[in-house]
Amino acid sequence: MTDIEIAYHQALDYLYSFVDYSLKHISELARAEFNLDRMFALLEELGEPQGRYPIIHVAGTKGKGSVAALCASALKAAGYKTGLFSSPHLWDYVERIQINGEPISHQELVQLVEEVKPAVEKVPKLTTFEITTALAFLAFAKNNVDVAVIEVGLGGRLDATNVVMPKVSVITSLSYDHTAVLGNTLVAIAGEKAGIIKRRMPAVSAPQVPEALDVLERVAKRRSCPFILVGRDVKFERLISSLDGQRLAISDQPLAISDQRSAMSARRVQLGIPLLGRHQVENAATAYAALKSSGLEISDEAIQKGFAEVKWPARFEVLRRQPPVVIDSAHNRDSALRLRETLDEYFPETPVILIFCALEDKDITGMLEELKPRLECVVATRADHPRAPSAEWIAEQVKKVDIPVEAVTPVAAALERALQLAGEQKIVLSAGSVAFAGEISAAWQRRMD
Repeated sequence: MTDIEIAYHQALDYLYSFVDYSLKHISELARAEFNLDRMFALLEELGEPQGRYPIIHVAGTKGKGSVAALCASALKAAGYKTGLFSSPHLWDYVERIQINGEPISHQELVQLVEEVKPAVEKVPKLTTFEITTALAFLAFAKNNVDVAVIEVGLGGRLDATNVVMPKVSVITSLSYDHTAVLGNTLVAIAGEKAGIIKRRMPAVSAPQVPEALDVLERVAKRRSCPFILVGRDVKFERLISSLDGQRLAISDQPLAISDQRSAMSARRVQLGIPLLGRHQVENAATAYAALKSSGLEISDEAIQKGFAEVKWPARFEVLRRQPPVVIDSAHNRDSALRLRETLDEYFPETPVILIFCALEDKDITGMLEELKPRLECVVATRADHPRAPSAEWIAEQVKKVDIPVEAVTPVAAALERALQLAGEQKIVLSAGSVAFAGEISAAWQRRMD
């Protein structure tokens, strides 16, 4: 191992020595002390790096990563040096902090960690995510980015990223997730997500169920924000969809933003995306509306180029077409329903062998009930994650939904067993969490090498 790699692993050990709620049991997450005081104090010590570039801020239950990736890709295509902060990572921690589509280097992360240590020592009770968020803000400032796209980690109102003053706040599709922290109603969840809406700054929302939409509109009105609802103010239509990608058309009236009423023309714009599934068309329309209402100068041509080139792996990613191997990151009931709908569209009636591992706080039976009509059997396994339950426990949950199941570990062996069960006629599909998707993806890559 090189000196840089040794130093990189030491830097990760340092970051993980703080409280990392993504690795904690849900009962600890529910008791967590979430507030923004620590972040404001840390960033003050670091010289307020988050204030040195314009920001697009993205929250939501589903689709926020895709919307953030689409925005970042389009901004890069427009010639902006673009930062992207997202979480969690699939393979390598530095994926969370990207500049122009490339993760920062291991060496840069090491240098950033060394730089923040004195400031971190002055602020008690910081968490891994808070420090990582500060590292991202600092990395973007030191690299002189022109713009940054910041994805919320958890919730919105008290998320570590919610120290920014964005050009536009974006809220993607809302559904039930992290209910122990965010609340067990859509009204409560929407209230937490709406916390990123800033006074007099535009807010863009994906289509929402009525009770969630009411909350978002009420908060936007209270904060005197222009509010753009995709599907109402920004019309979109899916034109073509195949395994090669999708095309959509967007049209609307000019956005009602006081000093930029002509930000979006009423003409019809066609866009192509490589991301699959009807929900990704909605995400693309949301990203388009966010870009056009941000006040940043960006042409339809740049958006077309950026959307066509976007890379966002492990979201209905087809690793092999025949026989099909598909990797997805669905991790709640609603995303499992969208996954099933996408399967029905691209692979109708083909039996599915599901490799499955979800974290213990998720609605596992709900996810399986949504996928059940397509499943022939499940290969339960255990991801390398502190909150991942045993393969045997996962298998017991699968039995409750009355689906044939086998428990196989480790993940690479589960992949081999699924491929064996699928043969030449069935689909191998993995789902359950982003972390698990990364493990399956890595196992597949090792198999192909």
